[in-house]
Amino acid sequence: MLTIFKRVNFTFALSVAKDNTYDKIILGIDPGTNISGYGVIGIKKNQLNYISMGIFDLRSEINHAMKLQSIFDQCSKLIDTYLPDEFAIEAPFYGKNAQSMLKLGRAQGVSMAAALNRNIPIFEYAPRRIKQSVTGRGTATKEQVAGMVKSLLNLETLHSKFDATDAIAIAICHYFTYKPGQDHSGTHYNNWNSFINKNPDKIK
Repeated sequence: MLTIFKRVNFTFALSVAKDNTYDKIILGIDPGTNISGYGVIGIKKNQLNYISMGIFDLRSEINHAMKLQSIFDQCSKLIDTYLPDEFAIEAPFYGKNAQSMLKLGRAQGVSMAAALNRNIPIFEYAPRRIKQSVTGRGTATKEQVAGMVKSLLNLETLHSKFDATDAIAIAICHYFTYKPGQDHSGTHYNNWNSFINKNPDKIK
């Protein structure tokens, strides 16, 4: 059974049936205000399995608010399609352009809201930690990250956008890093209450 989701400049067809033979499904998101990447992997008997990767192209949206709405809608549709057990996302990094950082933080926030709205636990990882986990080098280039993604998942080809390969690298990082009951180098939110408790400055 296939379901088609449509939005301005956005169409994709995805199977709505979850492969119940997977022990776990992880959705990774690389948030962005023009292009956001996503990657989905399945874990079966401690083996990584490729499910899907792609992008949300937001460049045709009429304003920033509509981009945020699109990110939320499309993340929600991915969640409803693949039924991930865990949601991994790249944490914001600090840059010189405050306006750009604000917009990027909003993109991350609405992506996380989509997962929280479905009661899916969220895990944040710093960019350097993701690169270190996947390639062994915290200073790896996007090309090197993409190359390791291809190798780890035994893919013949890769998506043309690094946003997609970065997103699936985030999911892979989470698999390598997170072990239930153990500390890990990432921020973890189980639900809205845990998000609020860890971010009291965001609530007024």
